[in-house]
Amino acid sequence: MDYKSQNIEEIVKKVLADMIGDAAAAQAKDVPAAKISAGKTAGGAIPAKAHVAMLVEPEKFVVKEYPMPEVGDDDILVKVEGCGICGTDAHEFKRDPFGLIPVALGHEGTGEIVKVGKNVKLDSAGKPLGVGDKVVTCMIFKDNPDITMFDLNKQNVGGADVYGLLPDDDIHLNGWFADYILVRGGSTIFNVSELDLESRILIEPAAVLIHAVERAKTTGILRFNSRVVVQGCGPIGLICIAVLRTMGIENIVAVDGNAQRLAFAKEMGADNSVNFKDTNGVEDLANKVKEAFGGYYADFAFQCTGSPVAHANIYKFIRNGGGLCELGFFINGGDATINPHFDICAKEITTVGSWVYTLRDYATTFDFLKRAQAIGIPMKKLITHKFPLDQINRALEVNLKQEGLKIAIVN
Repeated sequence: MDYKSQNIEEIVKKVLADMIGDAAAAQAKDVPAAKISAGKTAGGAIPAKAHVAMLVEPEKFVVKEYPMPEVGDDDILVKVEGCGICGTDAHEFKRDPFGLIPVALGHEGTGEIVKVGKNVKLDSAGKPLGVGDKVVTCMIFKDNPDITMFDLNKQNVGGADVYGLLPDDDIHLNGWFADYILVRGGSTIFNVSELDLESRILIEPAAVLIHAVERAKTTGILRFNSRVVVQGCGPIGLICIAVLRTMGIENIVAVDGNAQRLAFAKEMGADNSVNFKDTNGVEDLANKVKEAFGGYYADFAFQCTGSPVAHANIYKFIRNGGGLCELGFFINGGDATINPHFDICAKEITTVGSWVYTLRDYATTFDFLKRAQAIGIPMKKLITHKFPLDQINRALEVNLKQEGLKIAIVN
């Protein structure tokens, strides 16, 4: 008998359906956009199916439907309310540098608990936790004794797993770009019911800056009266400015090439700004920064871009004996060319690197967001675009084109 490959595939599907039932054979199903909202249930009931935006190839999300998983004794089922799009999501969407496809992305997420296992009583900070609470997740630490809630700076969480960057498995509800996510036992989770949706979406990126500023403080150079330059006014740089302002630092100069972002930097607390597109080379740029500080170079600098050229330039903005925190290179952006004699040794620059955060930083972020709101910093204005789950491909395109600041998926 002449079996073609297509025929064989159909036969296999039929055999699987006979063995384990039609529902299991058709476990994953592409869902038309119009049917996603139709799958929601009234009265708070948990539906039989969940929807996940699965990245199936570079630059292509497909919303897939999966059976709602069982909730184990240590697990938590969360109904997703929203999730910000991170630069990491954009990198993975564009070219899959982590080799994770197919993958459910989204790690800046938040939602409401709809079901908990019998062993779940408290969150990772010891706060009571139950159905109806609004939560965020941090990392999955497994059995690493070096990372604990009260271990202030011993180790950051860069080596741990994170929801939204997990390999796909038989549960599939592994990222926040979905309508439900299953938080497994051993994960860190925080009850943040006192914060509104927009603030909760900003927790994860804000934690990156809490950590960076804490790293900067270890140099002994960053003080209340410091002159601080922040290079790069995307969401990370803008939040950096906000964190500095909540600390009482007022003499802040923002550097970027986008006039709208520089204007927003002043709303976030920058005292002055420099558009590098209005300068003629790095020496002119450095002089413009000096002029913005009233004739002085910066005491401290935060480098918030992923540009090697920007890294090479920033040494020119810093005074002798000043400090630098480099936090822009979450992934490998290439080599930077500096002159160690002129840029570091002769100026005695103290440099620290910063990457993600510690658990303590994550918890501290909740207080930062409350403080920022209390003193009038417009944190929520960082979220410039909101898209439903079925428009996630469009949302990533807007992010990649830098048409907004923080782009969010909101259910």
